[in-house]
Amino acid sequence: MLQETLGFIGGGNMARSLIGGLLARGLPARQVIVSDPLETQRELLTMQLGVRATDDNAIAARAAQILILAVKPQQLAGVAKQIAPALAHRPLVISIAAGIRAGDIQRWIGGIPVVRAMPNSPALKSCGVSGLYATADTPPPGRKLAELILGAVGPALWVENEAQMDAVTAVSGSGPAYFFLLIEMLESAGIELGLPPEVSRRLAVETAYGSGQMARGASESAATLRAQVTSKGGTTEAALNRLEAAKLRVIFSEAIAAAAKRSSELAEQLGKN
Repeated sequence: MLQETLGFIGGGNMARSLIGGLLARGLPARQVIVSDPLETQRELLTMQLGVRATDDNAIAARAAQILILAVKPQQLAGVAKQIAPALAHRPLVISIAAGIRAGDIQRWIGGIPVVRAMPNSPALKSCGVSGLYATADTPPPGRKLAELILGAVGPALWVENEAQMDAVTAVSGSGPAYFFLLIEMLESAGIELGLPPEVSRRLAVETAYGSGQMARGASESAATLRAQVTSKGGTTEAALNRLEAAKLRVIFSEAIAAAAKRSSELAEQLGKN
């Protein structure tokens, strides 16, 4: 387990999820310090998780050998510039602020190695997945530490080209919304076909959960799994043929590309700060 002191700037849901996952894996609460401006957040952190909490970002920054930036993207530039003088000891910096490029963060904090992380919302239930990118000056032990920390809430996967983080954002960062939309549509379709709303919702939710479990544990591709449950001339084939005729694959590919493009645009805008 980690021997370093972890500092968090921001004590919101994602920070609490990471802390909770690390504590569950044996990290002592005394090794964590969190800075948050809201008294209610600080009280929640100390009461529920037993960690130290402060309203002074500089205190958390100075105490940390690993510093996790967990603030809103629009706030990150101001926060990073504020804590820069407190980072003379050059901790490993991990940013989970969506869309902010590692180079911009380095510019704001004085050239310290940065790992950029993109977790997704299922991390709140400890079943998320994160994309990771490290600046070239991040030493191998720093990469391992970042993977260990993000791994507390689900698998952590590396990309070597930061531009690929826009694709990570489009696929997994925004991905839960796509599955929620599918559940929503399945539920609505069931109701239209005469099912009681509570029955249709349960069928849709449990089918999504079970299908995800099957895909997660399978060695076969998703395409193979789909073929295995599609009988020739059957009901599943009828539905899939209709979806293919509507060019669902093209629509979905265009949607993911739009999300990736927007991620790049936001990074450009926020990095100008």
